[in-house]
Amino acid sequence: MKKLINAPENVVQEMLAGMVMAHPEYVRKLEGYQCLVNAQAPVAGKVGLVSGGGSGHEPAHAGFIGRGMLDAACVGNVFSSPTPDHFLEAAKAVDSGAGVLMVIKNYSGDLMNSQMAEEMAEFEGVKVTRVIVDDDVAVKNSTYTTGRRGIAGTVFVHKIAGAKAAQGASLDEVKAVAEKTVANVRSMGMALSPCIVPIAGKANFSLAEDEMEIGMGIHGEPGITRSKIAPADEIVSALMEKILDDIPFVAGDEVAVMVNGLGATPLMELYIVNRKVAEICAARGISIYRTFVGEYMTALEMAGASISVLRLDPELKALLDAPADAIAFKQC
Repeated sequence: MKKLINAPENVVQEMLAGMVMAHPEYVRKLEGYQCLVNAQAPVAGKVGLVSGGGSGHEPAHAGFIGRGMLDAACVGNVFSSPTPDHFLEAAKAVDSGAGVLMVIKNYSGDLMNSQMAEEMAEFEGVKVTRVIVDDDVAVKNSTYTTGRRGIAGTVFVHKIAGAKAAQGASLDEVKAVAEKTVANVRSMGMALSPCIVPIAGKANFSLAEDEMEIGMGIHGEPGITRSKIAPADEIVSALMEKILDDIPFVAGDEVAVMVNGLGATPLMELYIVNRKVAEICAARGISIYRTFVGEYMTALEMAGASISVLRLDPELKALLDAPADAIAFKQC
C-alpha cells in the first residue's frame, strides 16, 4: 500500500484538521465529533442543511460546506456511516430555529443513523427532517442498500437545496425542492481499478489490467457487467442508455450534466467522456443547460467515472444558477 498518510487509524481526524487549517473562513470542527460546520452557522432565520457519510469520497461532503450549499457535514470513518450523535450534534450546531434538512445517500448505515438522529433531535426540540438520494440506476439493490444507491447526483441536491435555503425558504419548501431534485436526477458509474481502504491496506476488489466494471458503486460494490475495456464512446453510450431510459428523459428536456471522476481519472479522460455525453443528448433532442466536469464524489484512488443527468424546470434552473461559495464548489 502506497499512501501519503501517517497511521491508518488517524486519517480522518488528520484530514479534518488539515481542512480547518486550510479553510478557516469556511469551516470549524465540532469539538469531540467528526463534523465540520460552516464558520458562519447558524444563520438567523435560515434552514440548516446537513449531509455526510463515510470519508473517502472527498470533496464530498465537507467540501460543499459554504454559502449557498451545506451548513455542516458529518464525516464517518472510511466508507463507514457517521454515528447518530454526529448527525445530531451537526443539526444542533446549524439550527437557527427554522429547522434542519439532512441530505442522506441511500445506504443502510446512513439511513439508520440519520433516522435515529432525527428522533433524538425531536426529543431535544430541534426540528429535523430528511431527504434520501437514490440516483444510481445501475442496480436495484446492492451490498449496502435496499433500493438504489446514492452517488454523485447528491451534489445537485446540495446545490439546489442550499440555494433554496439561502433564499430564506421554509423547511417544507427546502425539503420539497430537494425531493424534486432527487426525483429528476439519474446517475451511473464505472470503474477501471479498485481503491485501497487505509485500515485494510489492500485493494477492496480486483480487476485485471484489461478489465472494467460497469455500474460499480462508490465503495467498490459490484456493478452489473465486468468485461474487457472498451473505447470511451462505447462505455459512455452504455451508461447513458441506462440513465436516459430510466425516467425517461425525452426530446425537448433541458438538463444539467455532471461528469464525475472517482479519484484517479485525469481531466483529459473526463472531458472525453463529456464529449460523448453531449453528442448523445443532442442526438436525442435533449438540451444541456449546464455541465460540470471534475471530481465531486470520489472513491479514494479508484479510476473511473460517473455520469449524472438532472432534468430541469424553471425553478431548478434558477436554483442551480444561484451563487455558491463552498470549499470545492464556487459559482458567481
